[in-house]
This record gives sequence, C-alpha cells and structure tokens, in this order.
Amino acid sequence: MRYPLNPVSALLAVVVLSLAGCMTYDPYTDEKKVSNATKGSAIGAGIAAVGAAIANRDDDARTRNERILKAAAVGGAIGGGAGYYMDRQEAKLRAKLRDSGVRVVRDGNYINLIMPSNITFETDKADLRPEFKSVLSSVAEVLDEYDKTLLEVYGHTDSTGSEQYNLRLSQQRAQSVANDLQANGVATSRILTRGYGESQPIASNDTPEGRQQNRRVELLLVPITT
Repeated sequence: MRYPLNPVSALLAVVVLSLAGCMTYDPYTDEKKVSNATKGSAIGAGIAAVGAAIANRDDDARTRNERILKAAAVGGAIGGGAGYYMDRQEAKLRAKLRDSGVRVVRDGNYINLIMPSNITFETDKADLRPEFKSVLSSVAEVLDEYDKTLLEVYGHTDSTGSEQYNLRLSQQRAQSVANDLQANGVATSRILTRGYGESQPIASNDTPEGRQQNRRVELLLVPITT
C-alpha cells in the first residue's frame, strides 16, 4: 500500500537529495562528506517547516521555533549561509576559549559551550567566580560580532540534595550567566534561560567525578534561519 507523502516528509526528502548532490572530500581523511556551508543551505531552506512539525510534539522546540521566527522578523536571518556563519563563529569561540576550561561542542549548526561548575561557581552558590567573568566577557564579544544567533542558557546539577533545591540552584546559575552576558552587551531578547536541576545527567552520580561533570552550565548557540 502506498502512503501519501506529507509536506514535511517531502521537504526532508528534498534536503537529503540536495545534500547528496553537494558532496566534497575531506583532504585529511579522503572521506566523502557534506560541507557545513551546504548543510546550512539545506537547513536554512527547511527549518521553518521542520521546526513547525517538531513544535507540535516538543515544548522546547516550539519555544525555539517561535523565538527564531520572531528574531528573523525583527533583525533578519542568516538563510542559506548558516553553516559557514556557524563555522566562523565556532572558530572565534575556540580561539577565545582556549585553555579556559570551557568545552566547545559542535552539533550540526548548533554550538554548545559546556561550562563546568569548578570554573564557574563555588559549591552551592549561584554567584559567578570573579575569574570566570573574563571568560564570559570573551563569549559576549563573539556573540556581539555574530548577532544572528540566539543563546539558550541551561543550568544543571548533580543529584546531591533535594530535587527542588537542585532545580532552583540550576535556574539561579543559568540566570547568573545570562545576567553577566547582558551586562556585557548581549541583548536580552537573544537569551533564554532554563534550569533542569538533576534531570539531565551526562555521567553517573555515583562517583565524585561523575557528579562534577553533571554540575555545569551549557550555552547553546542557535542560528536564526528561516
């Protein structure tokens, strides 16, 4: 039996075919791949429809999609050059954050800055360490240059203490980071904060090392594309 192809599925098929037709070779590995700029073009063409479909199922995606559309309407969007735009932003961030203790993780057209608590906050505190403010100042400098991105600040804790306490602490820490970025000139309208408490561990809470990894703030950079 043949099923009709809905608009989102059709769009995804076009994106896949477009990517397949724009392959390049990595000069270091000799492997076939799609350039980030090409990915950006395909994603730029389809993100509104795909985002709308995701938004029907996921509150985070719905919020993100609404913010992207609003930001695009007010301040313009990257469009087909998203991949290249995020490539350049990633390079600037890596240069600025070298030896800072902040991990720069690229995932498609998203850039995630993972900031462990041992360099950001004292134990059970939500006030930024004074020495970390210069790191956030460097991040804000890059964000000011690349203003076609939205920033989502997520706070996370380990499982020590009550769930309610950890949720509140994670929210306060995310807000502290956001406040400092705003003080360095990043527009409030570009920033979304959220605390997840202990609900999203990236390591086991059964060991001190694992708990340390789980205590973190993540800054997700999302390109404004339509």
